[in-house]
Amino acid sequence: MALDENTLAVLKENLLKEKTRLEDGLSVFAKSTGVPGDYETQMEVIGTDMDDNATEVEEYVGNLGLEANLEAQLKDVNDALDKMSKGTYGVCEITGEEINRDRLKAYPAARTAL
Repeated sequence: MALDENTLAVLKENLLKEKTRLEDGLSVFAKSTGVPGDYETQMEVIGTDMDDNATEVEEYVGNLGLEANLEAQLKDVNDALDKMSKGTYGVCEITGEEINRDRLKAYPAARTAL
């Protein structure tokens, strides 16, 4: 059961909204490297004493994990949008079968039917 044009349009709109949300979230603490979907966490300078430095490092380390997570989600979204443009959207990367419509509605960037 192939996805109809209306469903695809809704899913694409949701993916574009999610892409904007992820990019906005990343831009709070990271800077784009110029490569689409790749960001570099920035260390905020709070002060010069040891407590300030410890806080800066703690924040930086926490943001590294968040950056990796958001970048992975952004990659899934960008890949889904790319698949839409190529006409291969909604196909499981493992089995090659169509991904259930309800799964795609719940998570439009789904890569698998599992």
